[in-house]
Amino acid sequence: MDSTLTRVMEATGYLIDGKPAASSVGLADQNTEMPWSYRRVRDRTFHPDAWWRGSPDSPSGSDVELKAFFKYVDDIETAPVGDWQREVWNQGFAPLLWVVSPKRVELYNGFGLPKPETDVRSNLIQEFAVEDAELSTLEEIAGRLAMETGKVWEQLPDVNRSTGVDQHLLLQLGTLELKLVAAGLDRVTAQALIGRAIFVQYLVDGRLIEQSELEKITGRQQLNRVFDDREATKSLFGWLRGTFNGDMFDSNSVPRTEFLREIAEFLAGTDPSTGERSLFPYRFDVIPIELISAVYEQFVHSAPDSIEGENVKISAKKRGVFYTPLTVVSLILDEVFDGASGDEHVLDLTCGSGVFLVEALRRLVLLKSNGKPKREIIRQVLYDQIHGVDLSAEAVQIASFSLYLAALELDPAPSLRGEMRFQPLVGNTLLMGNAFSVKLKRSNFDVIVGNPPWTFHGLESKKELQDKSIEWPVQPRGESLDFVHLALSYARPGTRIGMVLSAISFFNKGASSRRVVQSVIEALDRVSLVNLSEFSDSLFPKAKVPAMILIGTGRSHDHNEADVDLVLAHAKWTASGQHTKLIELSPNDITEIPLESCLRNQFMLKAAFLGNRHDLLLLDKVCDRFESLRCRLNDREKGMNSGLILGKLSNRTLDATHLRGLPFVERGIRHFKIPEDLIPFKENAVQRPRQRYIYDAPVLLVGEFLQERSPRLVTAVSLHDIVYTGSYFGIPFEESETDMSYLLAGILASSFVSWFLLMSAKDYGFWVRRVKQSDILEIPIPNLLEVADTEQGRQLIELVRQFHEATLDVNAWSTLDNLVAALYGLDDLERIVVEDGFLRASWQWKDGRMKAISTVTEQELRAYASSFLSTMDSWLVESGKRSMKSKIYSLGSGESIRIIRFILDDSIEEEESVITVLTPFGSLREILARISEKAKTRVSNALVGLIDLRVHADKEVYVIKSAERRNWLRVNAIEDADSVVQDVFDGTLNQ
Repeated sequence: MDSTLTRVMEATGYLIDGKPAASSVGLADQNTEMPWSYRRVRDRTFHPDAWWRGSPDSPSGSDVELKAFFKYVDDIETAPVGDWQREVWNQGFAPLLWVVSPKRVELYNGFGLPKPETDVRSNLIQEFAVEDAELSTLEEIAGRLAMETGKVWEQLPDVNRSTGVDQHLLLQLGTLELKLVAAGLDRVTAQALIGRAIFVQYLVDGRLIEQSELEKITGRQQLNRVFDDREATKSLFGWLRGTFNGDMFDSNSVPRTEFLREIAEFLAGTDPSTGERSLFPYRFDVIPIELISAVYEQFVHSAPDSIEGENVKISAKKRGVFYTPLTVVSLILDEVFDGASGDEHVLDLTCGSGVFLVEALRRLVLLKSNGKPKREIIRQVLYDQIHGVDLSAEAVQIASFSLYLAALELDPAPSLRGEMRFQPLVGNTLLMGNAFSVKLKRSNFDVIVGNPPWTFHGLESKKELQDKSIEWPVQPRGESLDFVHLALSYARPGTRIGMVLSAISFFNKGASSRRVVQSVIEALDRVSLVNLSEFSDSLFPKAKVPAMILIGTGRSHDHNEADVDLVLAHAKWTASGQHTKLIELSPNDITEIPLESCLRNQFMLKAAFLGNRHDLLLLDKVCDRFESLRCRLNDREKGMNSGLILGKLSNRTLDATHLRGLPFVERGIRHFKIPEDLIPFKENAVQRPRQRYIYDAPVLLVGEFLQERSPRLVTAVSLHDIVYTGSYFGIPFEESETDMSYLLAGILASSFVSWFLLMSAKDYGFWVRRVKQSDILEIPIPNLLEVADTEQGRQLIELVRQFHEATLDVNAWSTLDNLVAALYGLDDLERIVVEDGFLRASWQWKDGRMKAISTVTEQELRAYASSFLSTMDSWLVESGKRSMKSKIYSLGSGESIRIIRFILDDSIEEEESVITVLTPFGSLREILARISEKAKTRVSNALVGLIDLRVHADKEVYVIKSAERRNWLRVNAIEDADSVVQDVFDGTLNQ
């Protein structure tokens, strides 16, 4: 590798002493295999010298996690940089392209739309001289640590997957479809025509159809000219239909010339949105087949169109069918193919256009051929090992064609001539129909994957399923778990199952829903659940529910239900993920809990995702010690009630005259404040008036929706009868119980309840900022009669009375929270758990989320260190060990990580400060190198993905984390200290 490129990559942290800083860095002169996206391109101009991805290379892995390409050139001015940009953009995954020359480094936006040769520098982000000072700046912007921690996206906000090839192609295809439909072509035919066009363009770009052969078949040399002529298009489709032995290219169903010309204009470079013609940006020989398949699947699902199959006609959107992003496909296949041989038989029961199957085919072939595909192996895998089912005949046809193209892509000497003709897949290994009734040719499979429908809207197949005599409980609402059960019927011991499901199914508190979840988990030997709720907007923007990935293994005969553990991974929102659509998991995002714990405590599953060990301990404690609000209200005639529903005019049929004249509140209640200018209720009839007594004063009103970007419940006590809508829940009290209404209002508005709801509420904390009545009723509540007579209870009652008259400030809220914590008997550690839990609850709002990923302050680092030391000291005292002190490394504000060093020291004087801040000498790379030397390990090898490390040396431990403040909470310090103690027992830390 060129010495200048080596210098640049060393200066920015990708190389150490000329060698990769981690296995995720690839070098062309040290790796026989390029990233697959580039190995397969036969006519490429771009040959990267190095590349970097978010996780280590794998022989069968996807290129989804590619993040940067590095290319050296002697003279940038004469280099074909425009061609390189176009290839990187079409490859679709890498956000950055580094072009390095002897004098300067140019950093390009890999997601930037390719421009004509006269404007190749339009996607240039910045250029840097090959000098120490400027390379230092480059390291801060796009060096390895900046990329690992996501800091890069704060400085490069315009580098975004939303402008990538897949999103741009999807946008243009959607506009093209609208134009065709507006011109009179039905939507299904329009989509089929567009699909045929982009797949034929793939064959042309990949030179599978040479220009001379295209002219021989159609009389035209250019594909756009073919679509200008209906007869030429018929000839092309007829030839392709014979080649692929399918009906996707039925020459008898070619649309009229005016429709074909819209396709011709698109292929000639005309933007369907603006009508402007420019460089046709796409190179379909570079765009990965799985990306084309995913784009087409998203394209089809984005339309409000209907599909037909087995007398079922219902839109994909209504069925809860959503396209599967390649990020998710890659994550699932990485797991289910772990340890695979290449001989596995794969099934997708809801295959759509084949995104799972295409990627599975590629992985199986590469595994089976040791990375060197041969035609006979490719065909064997294609015809025998890949199986799919879908309701949509069109989707099955697209899946078939996608697989044909993937097979051609893998073939070392592809051709579309006679000897290369494919056997038909549709009707053999790809079947159109209802997965619950279709007859597969195999009875079991080694790998079962898919993205089944998440919701249920009365499909006939559901009724048929409920009428059948089956061994598993049917999901009462939704059907995604029914598909898991169906998959299990095709599984054998050891079968790997990986599916994208609705997360809501796992947190439904209904007994029947919980039975279905339990039956699924208990039918598998090992289960991993990956919560994608924080990625809903970026990965599944059209879905109305969050996603969950389930990974499991077919149950073995010696399965012991008592030993079932769940591995839970919570994928946290990151700036990087929003830009690249990648799912990044760090070790601290993964936990393991016994299934028995989840069955015993219905809140445990959600809490294990969003919380940590101390959250679970506190949750167990308060649920065991205090009865729920539901139980507290069971002894009363008047419980918690939902307000009236006005309804549409046509539904207002029930008498409401008994409510006329009472003050009426529809909205506007704030913390302890009911609007003073309420108008009298005037309606004679409503949809649901509710009984009169629920509006009797004193009544405690609790808001369903959280307001003011605060995770606190909105509560207020009305001392007058009041009518309220279903946006509020009301608890009426007797006049003699007014104090208790104030007491409960204060408790429900506390940070403790905010923390509890984050850990326990069904939907809140995953995808909505509202709580349900059932969530509130599960809150553990002290005995109100007993605590009302305590000092803290009386203070809280008086405080809440004052709040109804005065404006609250931060100190007032703090006082309320402390009083409530005292009522629950929380110790200092538990108060930290609650206080930090309240902060975590605020991350449900965008400004809270942005604050969570902002740079931690020195004060917050001191608080972290103090909590860490307190936790360690309690163990050290009990074990007779020494004391501990900490040194916070003061790093530059632009650095992407923070480091705190904790040292065992028995010579600490009482007056000596145990927390100090020091400014270490040298660059961050030099600091990490010194830590590596002391710890006798290369720290950089561990800095892959989100950074969260404990590095042990003699009598000391270094905590290294991303500079985001969410990593340095006091509750994190307690967890980290517990882990260090465990390290001692495991022998990792020198005692």
